Amino acid sequence: MTYQETTNWLFNQLPMYQLQGASAYKKDLTNTLLLAKHLNNPEKNLKCIHVAGTNGKGSTSHLLASVYQEAGYTVGLYTSPHLKDFRERIKVNGIEISEEFVVDFVNKNKLFFEENDLSFFEMSVGLAFEYFVKEKTDINIIEVGMGGRLDSTNIITPLISVITNIGLDHTQFLGTTLKAIAFEKAGIIKTEIPIIIGEYTTETKPVFIKKAKETNSEIFFASDLIDETYPSELMGNYQIANKKTALQTIKLLQDQYLVKEKTIKIGFLNVIKNTGLLGRWQQLNENPKVICDTAHNSHGLKIVLNQIKKEKFNDLHIVLGVVNDKDLDTILPLFPKKAIYYFCKPNIPRGLDANILKQKAEEYQLIGNLYNSVSNAYEDAIKNASKNDFVYIGGSTFVVAEIV
Repeated sequence: MTYQETTNWLFNQLPMYQLQGASAYKKDLTNTLLLAKHLNNPEKNLKCIHVAGTNGKGSTSHLLASVYQEAGYTVGLYTSPHLKDFRERIKVNGIEISEEFVVDFVNKNKLFFEENDLSFFEMSVGLAFEYFVKEKTDINIIEVGMGGRLDSTNIITPLISVITNIGLDHTQFLGTTLKAIAFEKAGIIKTEIPIIIGEYTTETKPVFIKKAKETNSEIFFASDLIDETYPSELMGNYQIANKKTALQTIKLLQDQYLVKEKTIKIGFLNVIKNTGLLGRWQQLNENPKVICDTAHNSHGLKIVLNQIKKEKFNDLHIVLGVVNDKDLDTILPLFPKKAIYYFCKPNIPRGLDANILKQKAEEYQLIGNLYNSVSNAYEDAIKNASKNDFVYIGGSTFVVAEIV
């Protein structure tokens, strides 16, 4: 198969959460462990930092990868979802896995995948671990896909576990309270492996402390321990917490991975250049100012929309699209009524019909027009905006993916 045929097969033959949603979620690690054994347990030959959290896990993972790259280490980075190309998920020193490796891996193991009904994410994790072993990485930053306890990445025994924060997202799988979601994410805490918590609340802190006691793991609350951070290419206000989390992680691993302060500063400043991270308070234009951001749940959107309030502009234009499992009653009230809306549907099967979004938005006095594509909505927003206006594109990772 060609690379295109291979990725089409990966996406279409088996459940893929990015496209199908709920049907792709598996409730145990049996298949992942089976695959790991089939691949001769590559995860046992990797040194990893395991990163979970409702928001910020992608940014934190990329900050860590950038710093360790600047320090001269060979760094594996596994993240999800991808915006444009599947290979974005698996990188070594910022360079995506080759098309050839992806094709060979699938061809070599296709029969096993089919016989054992492996999911898209399970196969992706196996591919990443095998690739990192081949590339002889010094350290690997492994981002959890969803949750933690039952996530396919949770077969690793990391050097350190990181949980960035807890918010309400994927509640149909992880639970409907912060306490329940914290329990799922705390599932990455391993026996006698240190755990770093980026942000906590009165509801989530006891969950983390209890789990850390059970596993005899030293626990560190980055927001209490790190006072100052350094400037970064990542501009969103929410990055302050992510930078603190990354700094506490680097500090804890200094005995194994020595990184000078000067190197940390360079790593933070060059994070986009080093890793290719996109869609985090990313500016696409100056006059009018155009910002896109992948925030897609109430926890993330609240921070981003508060940041927009601090901007100076005449009129606000919002290009908005979401996926069909989003609880609109938790996110739409956060959006400003004084804005012009451009409702659209991200071009994936999970995308919510823009007409449904528009009707629901009108209940919250969010008024605007309907568009048949993200690009049409974006083009119209740019056309209508004067140079002193502000254009925001968001609501879903997959809306941003069509613009960047």
